[in-house]
Amino acid sequence: MKVELFAQSGEKKGTIDLNKEIFEVPFNKDLVHQALVYQLANARKVVAHTKSRGEVRGGGAKPFKQKGTGRARQGSTRNVHMRGGCVTFGPQNTRNFTKQMPKKQRRKALFCALSEKARDGEILALEKYEGEAKTKPFLELLAKLPIKRDTLVVLPGRDKTVELSAKNLQNAKTIHVNYLNIKDLQKFDTVLFLQSALEKLEEVFLHHTPVKTEE
Repeated sequence: MKVELFAQSGEKKGTIDLNKEIFEVPFNKDLVHQALVYQLANARKVVAHTKSRGEVRGGGAKPFKQKGTGRARQGSTRNVHMRGGCVTFGPQNTRNFTKQMPKKQRRKALFCALSEKARDGEILALEKYEGEAKTKPFLELLAKLPIKRDTLVVLPGRDKTVELSAKNLQNAKTIHVNYLNIKDLQKFDTVLFLQSALEKLEEVFLHHTPVKTEE
């Protein structure tokens, strides 16, 4: 699999080969969907919360005497059937939505999504980006590239020049290669890798550095 390599000026420099283990994986729709659900569920913030009888303020005094009123006996004005009372079986902010998914499956799902992008011609490579951290020249560069609508710019690590240049753009987002995820790959039409980020991608997801042990 080859992708087009562009210079900072926007001119085409040629093509570069992509790693087969990452960019030539058969697409598994179910696995990618499972990884997306896993990511969204674990990022979910539990906000909805209804108060139980012990949490509702007031209701300490008995509304009326036990007998002689001709009404049903009541012990509190905060019962579930009373106005201003508690809620039974309502949503609680203690609910846990987190899911589990093996690391190998999450990684394969990421490779599936990247491979699909590569097959659709939605992955580009940029030789390097240097200069001042300004939005205008970076926007002009993106306009010269064959980008469909919006782009995800993948960096090998911290790069203030690119990050600050793309910060104010609505149709672009920067992300470190370590944090590549299914949600962003599904959201953005084009993925623009810095050439060094492609090398870092292989280092992070394929090459495992052995842990040194003390003898």
